[in-house]
Amino acid sequence: MADSKIKNGNGVANGSSTQVQTSPKHGNGICHDGSSSPIKAQTIDELHSLQKKRSTPTTPTGSSPSAFSALSEEDRQRQQLQSISASLASLTRETGPKVVKGDPARKTPTSKIAHVAHHQFAPTINISDSSLKFTHVLYNLSPAELYEQAIRCERGSFFTSTGALATLSGAKTGRSPRDKRIVKDANTEKELWWGKGSPNIEMDEHTFTINRERAVDYLNSLDKVFVNDQFLNWDPQNKLKVRIVSARAYHSLFMHNMCIRPTEEELENFGTPDFTIYNAGQFPCNRFTHYMTSSTSIDMNLARREMVILGTQYAGEMKKGLFSLMHYLMPKRQILSLHSGCNMGKDGDVALFFGLSGTGKTTLSTDHNRYLIGDDEHCWGDNGVSNIEGGCYAKCIDLSREKEPDIWNAIKFGTVLENVVFDEQTREVDYSDNSVTENTRAAYPIEYIPNAKIPCVGPHPKNVILLACDAFGVLPPVSKLNLAQTMYHFISGYTALVAGTEDGIKEPQATFSACFGAAFIMLHPTKYAAMLAQKMQKHGATGWLVNTGWSGGRYGSGSRIKLSYTRKIIDAIHSGELLKANYRKTKVFGLEIPTAIEGVPSEILDPISTWSNRDAYNETLLKLATLFKNNFETFTNYKIGEDNTLAEQILAAGPIF
Repeated sequence: MADSKIKNGNGVANGSSTQVQTSPKHGNGICHDGSSSPIKAQTIDELHSLQKKRSTPTTPTGSSPSAFSALSEEDRQRQQLQSISASLASLTRETGPKVVKGDPARKTPTSKIAHVAHHQFAPTINISDSSLKFTHVLYNLSPAELYEQAIRCERGSFFTSTGALATLSGAKTGRSPRDKRIVKDANTEKELWWGKGSPNIEMDEHTFTINRERAVDYLNSLDKVFVNDQFLNWDPQNKLKVRIVSARAYHSLFMHNMCIRPTEEELENFGTPDFTIYNAGQFPCNRFTHYMTSSTSIDMNLARREMVILGTQYAGEMKKGLFSLMHYLMPKRQILSLHSGCNMGKDGDVALFFGLSGTGKTTLSTDHNRYLIGDDEHCWGDNGVSNIEGGCYAKCIDLSREKEPDIWNAIKFGTVLENVVFDEQTREVDYSDNSVTENTRAAYPIEYIPNAKIPCVGPHPKNVILLACDAFGVLPPVSKLNLAQTMYHFISGYTALVAGTEDGIKEPQATFSACFGAAFIMLHPTKYAAMLAQKMQKHGATGWLVNTGWSGGRYGSGSRIKLSYTRKIIDAIHSGELLKANYRKTKVFGLEIPTAIEGVPSEILDPISTWSNRDAYNETLLKLATLFKNNFETFTNYKIGEDNTLAEQILAAGPIF
């Protein structure tokens, strides 16, 4: 037959369309389009296998990939399996499991696994039944594959109406800081901050080995484990390779989102990780083991570069465990690790945002007019700032489209929603419902934020903004700080809890967290403060204290400073307007406050002018100053540098009364 052309809707031949050749029928009676070959599949399983195309989920890097390694696919897989087997090896039996790639549920009876070469160790004691089985490794699965695993195998995992994966973290819906321990050896005894005020609780090498063995034995007993090989730190000169071995698809997807996702080339050449997490959180530790105080234990061995999790399935333990690691390793390279948000203006001006929960750190660092570098964890090195993570971990309680549109829109396919409540039929999430916990969370890749800067790096910061939600109502909405004052308030890490947020709180209560992240720091707070002072001096950064809390009285009598006013203040910091303003100094804290800011009522800039009862203001001011002074006594006897000059300057920058 003659060739025919496809016609458009008006019956006119479209010369640009593909020609369709009507060929003689094949033996099977099917006409074939001459533009492609017929599908060669005899069964539905074969058809499905043709439907799948190998790919690796990656984080955008902004650079083109280079040539792949010359290794064959078989050699790469062999090395990868050897590395994973070595990671899961027992420290006492000196043998690793027989690992094989793939989900055992998808293996057909005729599937073969013997063709894969496995890394074998010579056992030093008699083998157990576990040595007779394969441990199936589900390696760097995509979000879609992890969804399938979670919904099929984990109770409490569901699709929500927006496509996010809702899941439960079990009995623990937050971190367990009193169950986190670090091996105290000859090095860490001298390097780390121990004792009063420190978050670091000691354990010995032997106890760590016992817990590691318990975790590895549990993981090796499972039919399958999830393995993520990923990176920390967007600075290419200082990134770390991390491996996370876990029992739950939820944990694997969480870390897929929170760490930096490797390119296909990086994954094929990953090699030996710099740090490994063994997450056996579904299995408890032995409460009768030395140092254990509950069935939960999160243990870190800095010499072995390993972390073990037992007795808690809360995913945040992995994220913050790696953050603690960065707080230890980066200062050794003269890089400052920071618990802060970070954004950058269109002219390249970078701002850091420090603040505890409820101060507005996430809200203020997420700005439609600026690029988001990151919302929580950063490094400040010789080349500027870099985000440690590849994702965001946002609080969801009372989340609304109006207040947090970027976070709201980021909750879509690929996002993990922890411990939220949703409608059984529509799967619509009720973010105001705290039936499971107040600490509902969403974990999503940073590229889900429209104005995220990829790669997540920027030049040296121009402004260092310390956020405090002062429920006592005596701190100014904004103060310009000198270097010593910046160090003082950085070390103090102040905010306040208000009545009603926790049981038993009848009036505002001051909360201090050194460096705005005491739970994660490893060294003495003054060491981080000294590094911050040095970098601010070298690069000309300005310090600011911004109160996002109350004005005109403390909580219950005054009112919270309007978010619109705080945004105007932050805008004035970014633009440089506040560097040109006129200032006057406050009593007691000695803070420099501007006399005028465009768009902000002048009367609220000096807090005393907003109180109807000045005696009550002065009394409350002295009360807060006393709380600051008492908190800082922990740090007064610590020497900084060659002499104690900086320490004395920092101490003198505190309240005077």
